[in-house]
Amino acid sequence: MVQWVYEQAQQAHKIDRVIVATDHEKIKECVESFAGEVRMTDPDLASGTDRVYAAIEDEEAEIIINLQGDEPFVSPQLLDDLVTTFDNNVIEISTPVCKIEDPRAIHNPNVVGVVRDIHGFALYFSRAAIPFVREEADLEAWGLKHAFYKHIGIYAYKKSCLAELVQLKESSLELSEKLEQLRFLENGYKIFTLQTNYNSVSVDTLEDLKKVNDLAKKMILNKR
Repeated sequence: MVQWVYEQAQQAHKIDRVIVATDHEKIKECVESFAGEVRMTDPDLASGTDRVYAAIEDEEAEIIINLQGDEPFVSPQLLDDLVTTFDNNVIEISTPVCKIEDPRAIHNPNVVGVVRDIHGFALYFSRAAIPFVREEADLEAWGLKHAFYKHIGIYAYKKSCLAELVQLKESSLELSEKLEQLRFLENGYKIFTLQTNYNSVSVDTLEDLKKVNDLAKKMILNKR
């Protein structure tokens, strides 16, 4: 799966280098087996953000994308689009979101929702359904009253901003929702949300693994 993610990222035209940051020797060996670039990092690092910065701290880079290793079908075009958002000099952090089409997902705590301002910057991320639709008792009809957005857990940062973010302490909102991006908002950083049609297929459970394996087999068969 790591190789699939790595090779998808390599297809993005605006990415110069792909580096796997890990604290696990078997992952290191795996990446080296397909001639990928890998960096070993401290196993005691508190978060993925800390691990990313540890891997690139000494590199000359302007924009860093934090892409987790469980997104085997990540869109190279989406990664290019994230880089392009930084053409706006005001943006320091960028992350993708997609419209929620399944009404059940609006109320699923494993689907992180986001509300945005009129300029596309995040107002808040939550595992609860946001916003609350007060005048609709039928929960499955909420999506007909308002557009709901799902956060896709890929982040792009200006390196200078990332260096500041790793110095921040855990925040109360972050600890409550278990969402690291709330630490950034609570400390006054703005997060631009890039709307996309891409809907991530990440692997968090054995059921997810079976699903992506089935998709991978279909993709391989279609190429033959």
